Amino acid sequence: MRAVIQRVTQAMCKVDDLIKGEINQGFLVLLGIEDADELEDLEWLAQKIANMRVFGDESGLMNKSLADVDGNILLISQFTLFASTKKGNRPGFTNAARPEKAIPLYEKMIKKLSALLNKEIQCGVFGADMKISLVNDGPVTILIDTKTKE
Repeated sequence: MRAVIQRVTQAMCKVDDLIKGEINQGFLVLLGIEDADELEDLEWLAQKIANMRVFGDESGLMNKSLADVDGNILLISQFTLFASTKKGNRPGFTNAARPEKAIPLYEKMIKKLSALLNKEIQCGVFGADMKISLVNDGPVTILIDTKTKE
């Protein structure tokens, strides 16, 4: 799994001009799922996201987590995080998991993050043409890959 985590002051997902998910302070998480991903990847990544300390403390240092600031998550499925650009100029997506594998893992990630943070997770619509807007705070953007544990 790959995640792009952006610290935001607000983020919104629209599908067909309807708001499907919206948050104020928290994380916009773009989540890519590949064919090789398993429940172990999901568990590790969910813990990282929930406990990541990138919010400022009283001294302005990044020491606070989502729970510390009562932050929220807007989770968006993003198969293009597994784009291969080795050949030509048109990306290939063969490493991205097919919907029959990706959808159950995406839904489990929603449940896991919700349990870890004890709150509802806002989401996009899997496979839809989504319009995402955000105000990146900092900017702070973190990339995580479960295969490299970075």
